[in-house]
Amino acid sequence: MASLNPRPSVIKITPAAISRLQQLMQKQEGAGLRVGVKNGGCAGMEYTMEWAKEQGRFDEVVEQDGARVLIDAKAVMFLLGTEMDYQEGTLKSGFVFNNPNQVSACGCGESVQLKPAEAAQ
Repeated sequence: MASLNPRPSVIKITPAAISRLQQLMQKQEGAGLRVGVKNGGCAGMEYTMEWAKEQGRFDEVVEQDGARVLIDAKAVMFLLGTEMDYQEGTLKSGFVFNNPNQVSACGCGESVQLKPAEAAQ
């Protein structure tokens, strides 16, 4: 009989990101934070984030310690293996994506070039 192994999450969420998501989720209603990618910016693609009122039919759901992230189905192949972090600085604070599928980024840091994740062999 084959063993049932849980499927790995599309992204990993750091403790700092979990803490920030928990804070934000107390102030928001809905299904969670939806993360995706879209064409745009000088490097070709941009990460997107929005509060989702409800879970989409094909969304991948990552739940960790009370934080809930919905991954847009069209973005899964670009986000596999990504670590979602939250960083605070003097001039800028926000979520940061450490993505092994990132090929390059623009100088301003607002857009990235991504390649689809390669299939595991």
